[in-house]
Amino acid sequence: MQKKLEKNDRQAWENNKIIYVKERIYVLNNRKIQEQTLQENHDLADIAYSGQQRILDLIKRNYW
Repeated sequence: MQKKLEKNDRQAWENNKIIYVKERIYVLNNRKIQEQTLQENHDLADIAYSGQQRILDLIKRNYW
């Protein structure tokens, strides 16, 4: 039986089947999920596109 993560230590917790690590959404080691996350954030960054590093910086703000 898996232990449910709690928000007690503010390091990692689970809410509505989403895992958070240090206030960011944890992206599983799953290529499909990673590509989808990258694509969604790339589309948002297109308006002010300033290179690959800018997109990675934006993703790192919200995802672990």
